[in-house]
Amino acid sequence: MRSYTEQRAMLARMETSRAETERHLAIIEKQVAARAERMTVTGRVKSRQYGRSTSTWTPADERAFQENVAALRFKRRCEIEALSRKLARQAGAIAAFRVRHRINEPTRETVP
Repeated sequence: MRSYTEQRAMLARMETSRAETERHLAIIEKQVAARAERMTVTGRVKSRQYGRSTSTWTPADERAFQENVAALRFKRRCEIEALSRKLARQAGAIAAFRVRHRINEPTRETVP
């Protein structure tokens, strides 16, 4: 049987791994949004020829942006879905570990 400190260390490793997976998924989402914005702005400049100084974002631009986001997410859907499934498995494993070893949720310390 593992000691309490070993159990807490294992739980900390599990939570760290889950946080890393969440960060990876957030990075992918940011990359998709940034790429979609660049695609939208590039397409807008080509069609309007106003140059770089204009910053008007029209409803048509927003639609184009959302379409680009959807297309880019579709291209990366395998990676996004795999990370989402991994997050779900990790959350389940952490919850089961807490129940099995009777470890409550950690008390969150507030930083002043």
